[in-house]
Order: sequence, then C-alpha cells, then structure tokens
Amino acid sequence: MGPASLLLNILWIVFGGLWMALGWLIAALIMVITIIGIPWARAALTIAAYTLLPFGHTVVDRETGVGSGPLGFVGNLVWLVLAGWWLALGHLITALGLAITIIGLPFAWAHLKLAGLALWPIGKDVVSID
Repeated sequence: MGPASLLLNILWIVFGGLWMALGWLIAALIMVITIIGIPWARAALTIAAYTLLPFGHTVVDRETGVGSGPLGFVGNLVWLVLAGWWLALGHLITALGLAITIIGLPFAWAHLKLAGLALWPIGKDVVSID
C-alpha cells in the first residue's frame, strides 16, 4: 500500500469506513450463527475487509466458481432480503451525511458504490489494484 492509499484509508476510516465495516461484520456474525448462512458470511467478511480499507483494492465479478451462475443469483436474492437492503441503507445515509461537505464528496461517492455492492455481493472478488 502506497502512502496515498494509506492516507486515504485513514481518512476513510474516520469518515464512515469503520462504522460500515462493523455493519458488515454484524451481518456476517448473524449469518454464521444461523449455520445455513455461512456462505453469505464469507462474502460479508470479504466485503467488510474491503469496506474498512478500500483504497488500493477494487471489486471484480467472479467469472466461474462459487457465486457465479444461477446459484449465485439465488444467493444474491436471499442476501438482498436478509441483509443487503439495510447495509445499502447504511451506506446511503453515510453518503448523504458526507455529501454535505466538499471534502466528503469523494467518500460519499465511494459509499454509494458500496451501497450497490451491498445489494448484490455474491460472486464478487476483492483484488489489489497492483
């Protein structure tokens, strides 16, 4: 991680990253407790790590494997109903609060992108930009 990514990640944590990463961790914990939700918990943990430190990483669609194809579509529908909508709502509320200030606009935009990811996370991979 370069110095620019490090600085942006620190600012990100202050401007809502920690709050939303905790939301993702709570969703993962709830899914693990249900036992049947373990596949969704894995996706939630991956996105929680990305939500905590997003700069220097990006999200890409998984071409094959777990979460791709019709099974991934059904998994995303279940996720959307159980946890996706409230995580997306949290990102939207955080984005609205950040959009009030000029310095918060880039972080608001990042929260809006994460809101979309919160609705449909199965079949996504977080990869390093390098």
